[in-house]
Amino acid sequence: MSWRTAIATGLRRTFDRNVNRAAGLVYSVLPIANPKRYGTRVVRDLSYRDTGKRSHLLDVYLPLAADHAPRPLVVYVHGGAFSMLSKDTHRMMALAFASRGYVVFNINYRLGPRNAYPAPLEDAAAALSWAVDHAREHGADPTRIVLAGESAGANLVTALTYCATHPREEPFARALYDRNLSIRAVLAMYGLHDMHDIARLWRNKPRLPRWMRAELAWAAAAYVGRPLKPAAERAPLASPLRRLAEPPAPGARPLPPFFAAVGTADPLLPDSVRLRDVLRARGVVCELSIHPGEIHGFNAMMWRPAAQAKWRRVFNFLERHVPIQDRVWAIAPGYGRA
Repeated sequence: MSWRTAIATGLRRTFDRNVNRAAGLVYSVLPIANPKRYGTRVVRDLSYRDTGKRSHLLDVYLPLAADHAPRPLVVYVHGGAFSMLSKDTHRMMALAFASRGYVVFNINYRLGPRNAYPAPLEDAAAALSWAVDHAREHGADPTRIVLAGESAGANLVTALTYCATHPREEPFARALYDRNLSIRAVLAMYGLHDMHDIARLWRNKPRLPRWMRAELAWAAAAYVGRPLKPAAERAPLASPLRRLAEPPAPGARPLPPFFAAVGTADPLLPDSVRLRDVLRARGVVCELSIHPGEIHGFNAMMWRPAAQAKWRRVFNFLERHVPIQDRVWAIAPGYGRA
């Protein structure tokens, strides 16, 4: 590791610690972050791998008004350039799903660059398996699975879906495939889905700021390592777009419907468009919601009309593909019926 990379890594770790501390303070103090406001309760810090590490913990968000019938299971995978943030910084995302009646498993996973590919994907696969194994303990239905994530998390849930439906040699991927999981829908928001040729994201955008180019390259390197080109070649499942563009291998199962959302001011817009086109070429439903002028991460700003429109489209999509009979409507603004 060069001294420049070491300094950059240290600065990001400091930023990440501060963001997580701030998130903990906000969620403990502000009434708008109280789970009861959303008709939910939270079971925190369950271990999905027996390592004692915080990176192997998850939280379960449960609707307070849950009936006796098991509810669809959502595994939520946070973003953060494969190197930052956590389940604690993304509680509002989990609350959004739980407020609509879904049982949500909001996970941590090992972060790069210290824990490069395949560690984050291995952890996401382990968390998914754990959630399925423990679903009924929390009132969730292991036969109605939704995978959801944004940014880095969108990459990971797309790769998880590929692993669950296509036979692979990697042990963690093969284990998912052998379980024949019932994934009913995938929500992949503004993901970085291809680690090859990162410069493609700004080659035709000369005005893209230099710092943003550096952040995009950092995110890819945090996941697959450096130098990027050979590292990406050694990490096939880190680029799920490329795998999905290949002819299905013998034994491949049908893919579930996908929903993606992205803003036109997001440099990752091309990957969401490619994801839609690749899936549709395979005959797979992929609904892409493009929001004019919106930046990366816009859907987290839930007080804004664009974010509220995105969430309404998400729940309309889920209502078509993974419906809940005894629906729990949200109390907070922005999540209501479209």
